[in-house]
Amino acid sequence: MSENILEDVFIKRSQQKKKTSPLNYKERLFILTQNKISYYDYDPEKAKKKGLKGTVDIEKIKGVENVVTEKNAPAERQYPFQIIYDEGPLYIFAKTEEVRREWLHKLKQVVRFNTDLMQKYHPCFWVDGIWLCCQQEVKQALGCRVLESQNGAFTGKGSRRKSRKPLPPTPEEEKSRPLPPQPPPRLPEAAPGMTAIAEYDYTPMTDVDLKLRKGEEYTILEMVDTNWWRASDKNGKEGYIPSNYVVMAGSGLEKFDWYCKNMNRSQAENLLRTENKDGGFLVRESSKAGKYTVSLFTKGVGDSSGSCRHYNICTNPQGQFYLAEKHNFPSIPDLINYHQHNAAGMVCRLKYIVSNQARNAPSTAGLGYGVWEIDPRHLTFIRELGTGQFGVVKYGKWQGQHDVAIKMIKEGSMSEDDFIEEAKVMMKLRHENLVQLYGVSTKQRPIYIVTEFLSNGCLLSYLREDLKHPSTILLLEMCKDVSEGMAYLESQQYIHRDLAARNCLVDSNGTVKVSDFGLSRYVLDDEYTSSAGSKYPVRWSPPEVLLYCKFSSKSDIWAFGVLMWEVYTLGKMPYDRLNNTEIVDKVSSGLRLYRPQLATEPIYRIMTVCWHDKPDERPTFQDLAVTIQDLLYELQ
Repeated sequence: MSENILEDVFIKRSQQKKKTSPLNYKERLFILTQNKISYYDYDPEKAKKKGLKGTVDIEKIKGVENVVTEKNAPAERQYPFQIIYDEGPLYIFAKTEEVRREWLHKLKQVVRFNTDLMQKYHPCFWVDGIWLCCQQEVKQALGCRVLESQNGAFTGKGSRRKSRKPLPPTPEEEKSRPLPPQPPPRLPEAAPGMTAIAEYDYTPMTDVDLKLRKGEEYTILEMVDTNWWRASDKNGKEGYIPSNYVVMAGSGLEKFDWYCKNMNRSQAENLLRTENKDGGFLVRESSKAGKYTVSLFTKGVGDSSGSCRHYNICTNPQGQFYLAEKHNFPSIPDLINYHQHNAAGMVCRLKYIVSNQARNAPSTAGLGYGVWEIDPRHLTFIRELGTGQFGVVKYGKWQGQHDVAIKMIKEGSMSEDDFIEEAKVMMKLRHENLVQLYGVSTKQRPIYIVTEFLSNGCLLSYLREDLKHPSTILLLEMCKDVSEGMAYLESQQYIHRDLAARNCLVDSNGTVKVSDFGLSRYVLDDEYTSSAGSKYPVRWSPPEVLLYCKFSSKSDIWAFGVLMWEVYTLGKMPYDRLNNTEIVDKVSSGLRLYRPQLATEPIYRIMTVCWHDKPDERPTFQDLAVTIQDLLYELQ
């Protein structure tokens, strides 16, 4: 058994799971060890512990901090502190400031090497469905006060650190500290002179490109920009390669057939069910950054459908990886190798590798290095996909082999010269949840905008026509895709102005990508005409747009909340019983969309936090993406 570090009797506040849950305060005996915090029922007359009431594993703690004392709090609740972990804050009341300070100091020492320490926290209590400090109504909402780590002790002062890695220990702490956990396997940073391995085949699109063969090694010569690197092959031939087609040689998981990069839970289940083998498995990135999940398919005798199980790979305080707590390993490959021969707590052992190695290659930033002007003679038009904001959109081929979507711009609808100049910059935007701009064709009229083609079409049609009995997780994964694409645009200072399900596309794997970002700036009409046909997208607009036509990243946040509502209603029209004039009046007066039947309360809270009257009180897309990631992680 682990040696006790601290032991004290505290008052514990109950976890308030729902708005209607009554709060209560009970005396508990708390015991801190190197591995966990346990609390017990306590008999004050006999001064001894009774039944175990709960535990929190040290590795799951994201932070510890003081809590601002509530107004008119009784004497026994004057010194509160909080332990934040996956289920939320655990509120504890010490008897004196000295005891509180001692526990905070010891707790920060034992959690300082955790790999997922928070950067922000809520300094006040969560009460009746709201944070008292910032008035946010989502319990998983990112904290409103920034923490800074100083030798492992968190404070609310100073600026936000760029790294979540704890600072080095003091000499005194160095003597007694436990071994720090190892971070998940990561690829080394790319640099000229290093060796890269091709993840995909790449056929040169221009004379200056270099051919890639999957699995072969290449030497990086020059990192021209983030999207294209100059490299040489084993024969010394040089040229440009797309940076997202290679990984750096090292100890990364990419070299293992069982590792499926950029795959979510729903996609994993589809792949495993397609293979339909008992014990079929793969390893994927979890919804939470830096975490990994084993997805396993199992079939019993006479079971025709089978079922999928998902096991999060955990790390102990010594940095070892495990699925079953008694079986720890120094690396994920070692863990997988063991469980290929032993079930050890899982429904069955890992019998068959299910790989997506034949997956489609990602889009490149342009059709070859330095190409942004596309010769229209290289384009073949195959069929019409629909009519967009600027004209007809067609599916076609570039040079007879690469799938593309071609927007044929109506003359007089766009400030063409300004857009053509901006296109060079927009092509550099590359994210797995954005529709990639390949280039433009400007030597004739109408001009063409050439983009990535996504075979499952627009998200709105996909929701209405293709989804049959989708799970809550699948719908939340779609929202996650959009939030991460928009978080990237937000970081690049791009405002969409027409974010909606109709302006997102779905690829062959079910990944959702944001389309038509930034184009609204080049509409010639003084008042922007949205793809919904009105001067602005009324049903997706916040009060400041409805009343003052004031667009910002915060109006995109509002639209994202409406898009989430579209997803969870499987494509219903927002405010379907109201006309535009009624919407302007009622939304400005406080009307909000109802909770969809498929949306749980936590999911609906994410929508409602996007619909604050005041733009400054709405979250950022980065905040939303983290909240959705955390919720998905809990659902796994």
